[in-house]
Amino acid sequence: MELDAYRRMAATEDEHWWFCGRRAIAEAVIRGLGLPREADILEIGAGTGGNIRMLEQFGTVTAVEMNELARRIAREKTGRDFLAGHLPDGMPATPASFDLVCLFDVLEHVAEDEASLETIWRMLKPGGKVVLTVPAHQWLWSKHDVGLHHMRRYSRNLLKTRIEQAGYRIEKLSYTNAALFPVAALARLADRLRRSDTASGQAMPPKPINSAMKALFSAESRILPNAGLPFGVSLLAVFGTDAVFDRARLDSRLAA
Repeated sequence: MELDAYRRMAATEDEHWWFCGRRAIAEAVIRGLGLPREADILEIGAGTGGNIRMLEQFGTVTAVEMNELARRIAREKTGRDFLAGHLPDGMPATPASFDLVCLFDVLEHVAEDEASLETIWRMLKPGGKVVLTVPAHQWLWSKHDVGLHHMRRYSRNLLKTRIEQAGYRIEKLSYTNAALFPVAALARLADRLRRSDTASGQAMPPKPINSAMKALFSAESRILPNAGLPFGVSLLAVFGTDAVFDRARLDSRLAA
């Protein structure tokens, strides 16, 4: 992402409707996973640290972020060190170490998305889970995606294919941010027509509008742990390895 995007993230992620809604959904979904007590959790692309307090409810969190400015801001915000690293081949974590790996709007920034998912497979413990969100619908591509250095937006079928080709079993694959889908679609299409280089929707909305949008998005946290949504701006996936551990398969991947 642009350096200014990290500064905006740090300034708004505690209150902005998008971050708050996504965090509420992730918390509800993770709560339903049946993780072990004091789970070992890895967040990849942890940005400026907005998800750390939420994730620490479920266990011990290791945070990895490739951008130096973001790591510095995160340390100031959270008082903890974030590890430097990047997908697919620059991860500092050791194999078979984590009960849960989280990537919140990260995979779309990585050219080698399938190789990245295979790297994550190697870092999971037996029966480990991955919770992932990505932007949906390539036809929504706009200045917003360019400014955030996205490589792609995902169709449901493309994300399903990438996950399964990397060797996972999918437990949930659903759209999110359904209620605001018409507004977001109009904003993205408007970005294509505007001559400005700045994408819409990046600034904090006025407080009443922000509160209403946060309530709408966060309401999906009561739906998504047990059901799916047929459309939306983003995709949410939960997937993992088999609890019956394929030792030969792991050994072959570690040797690769």
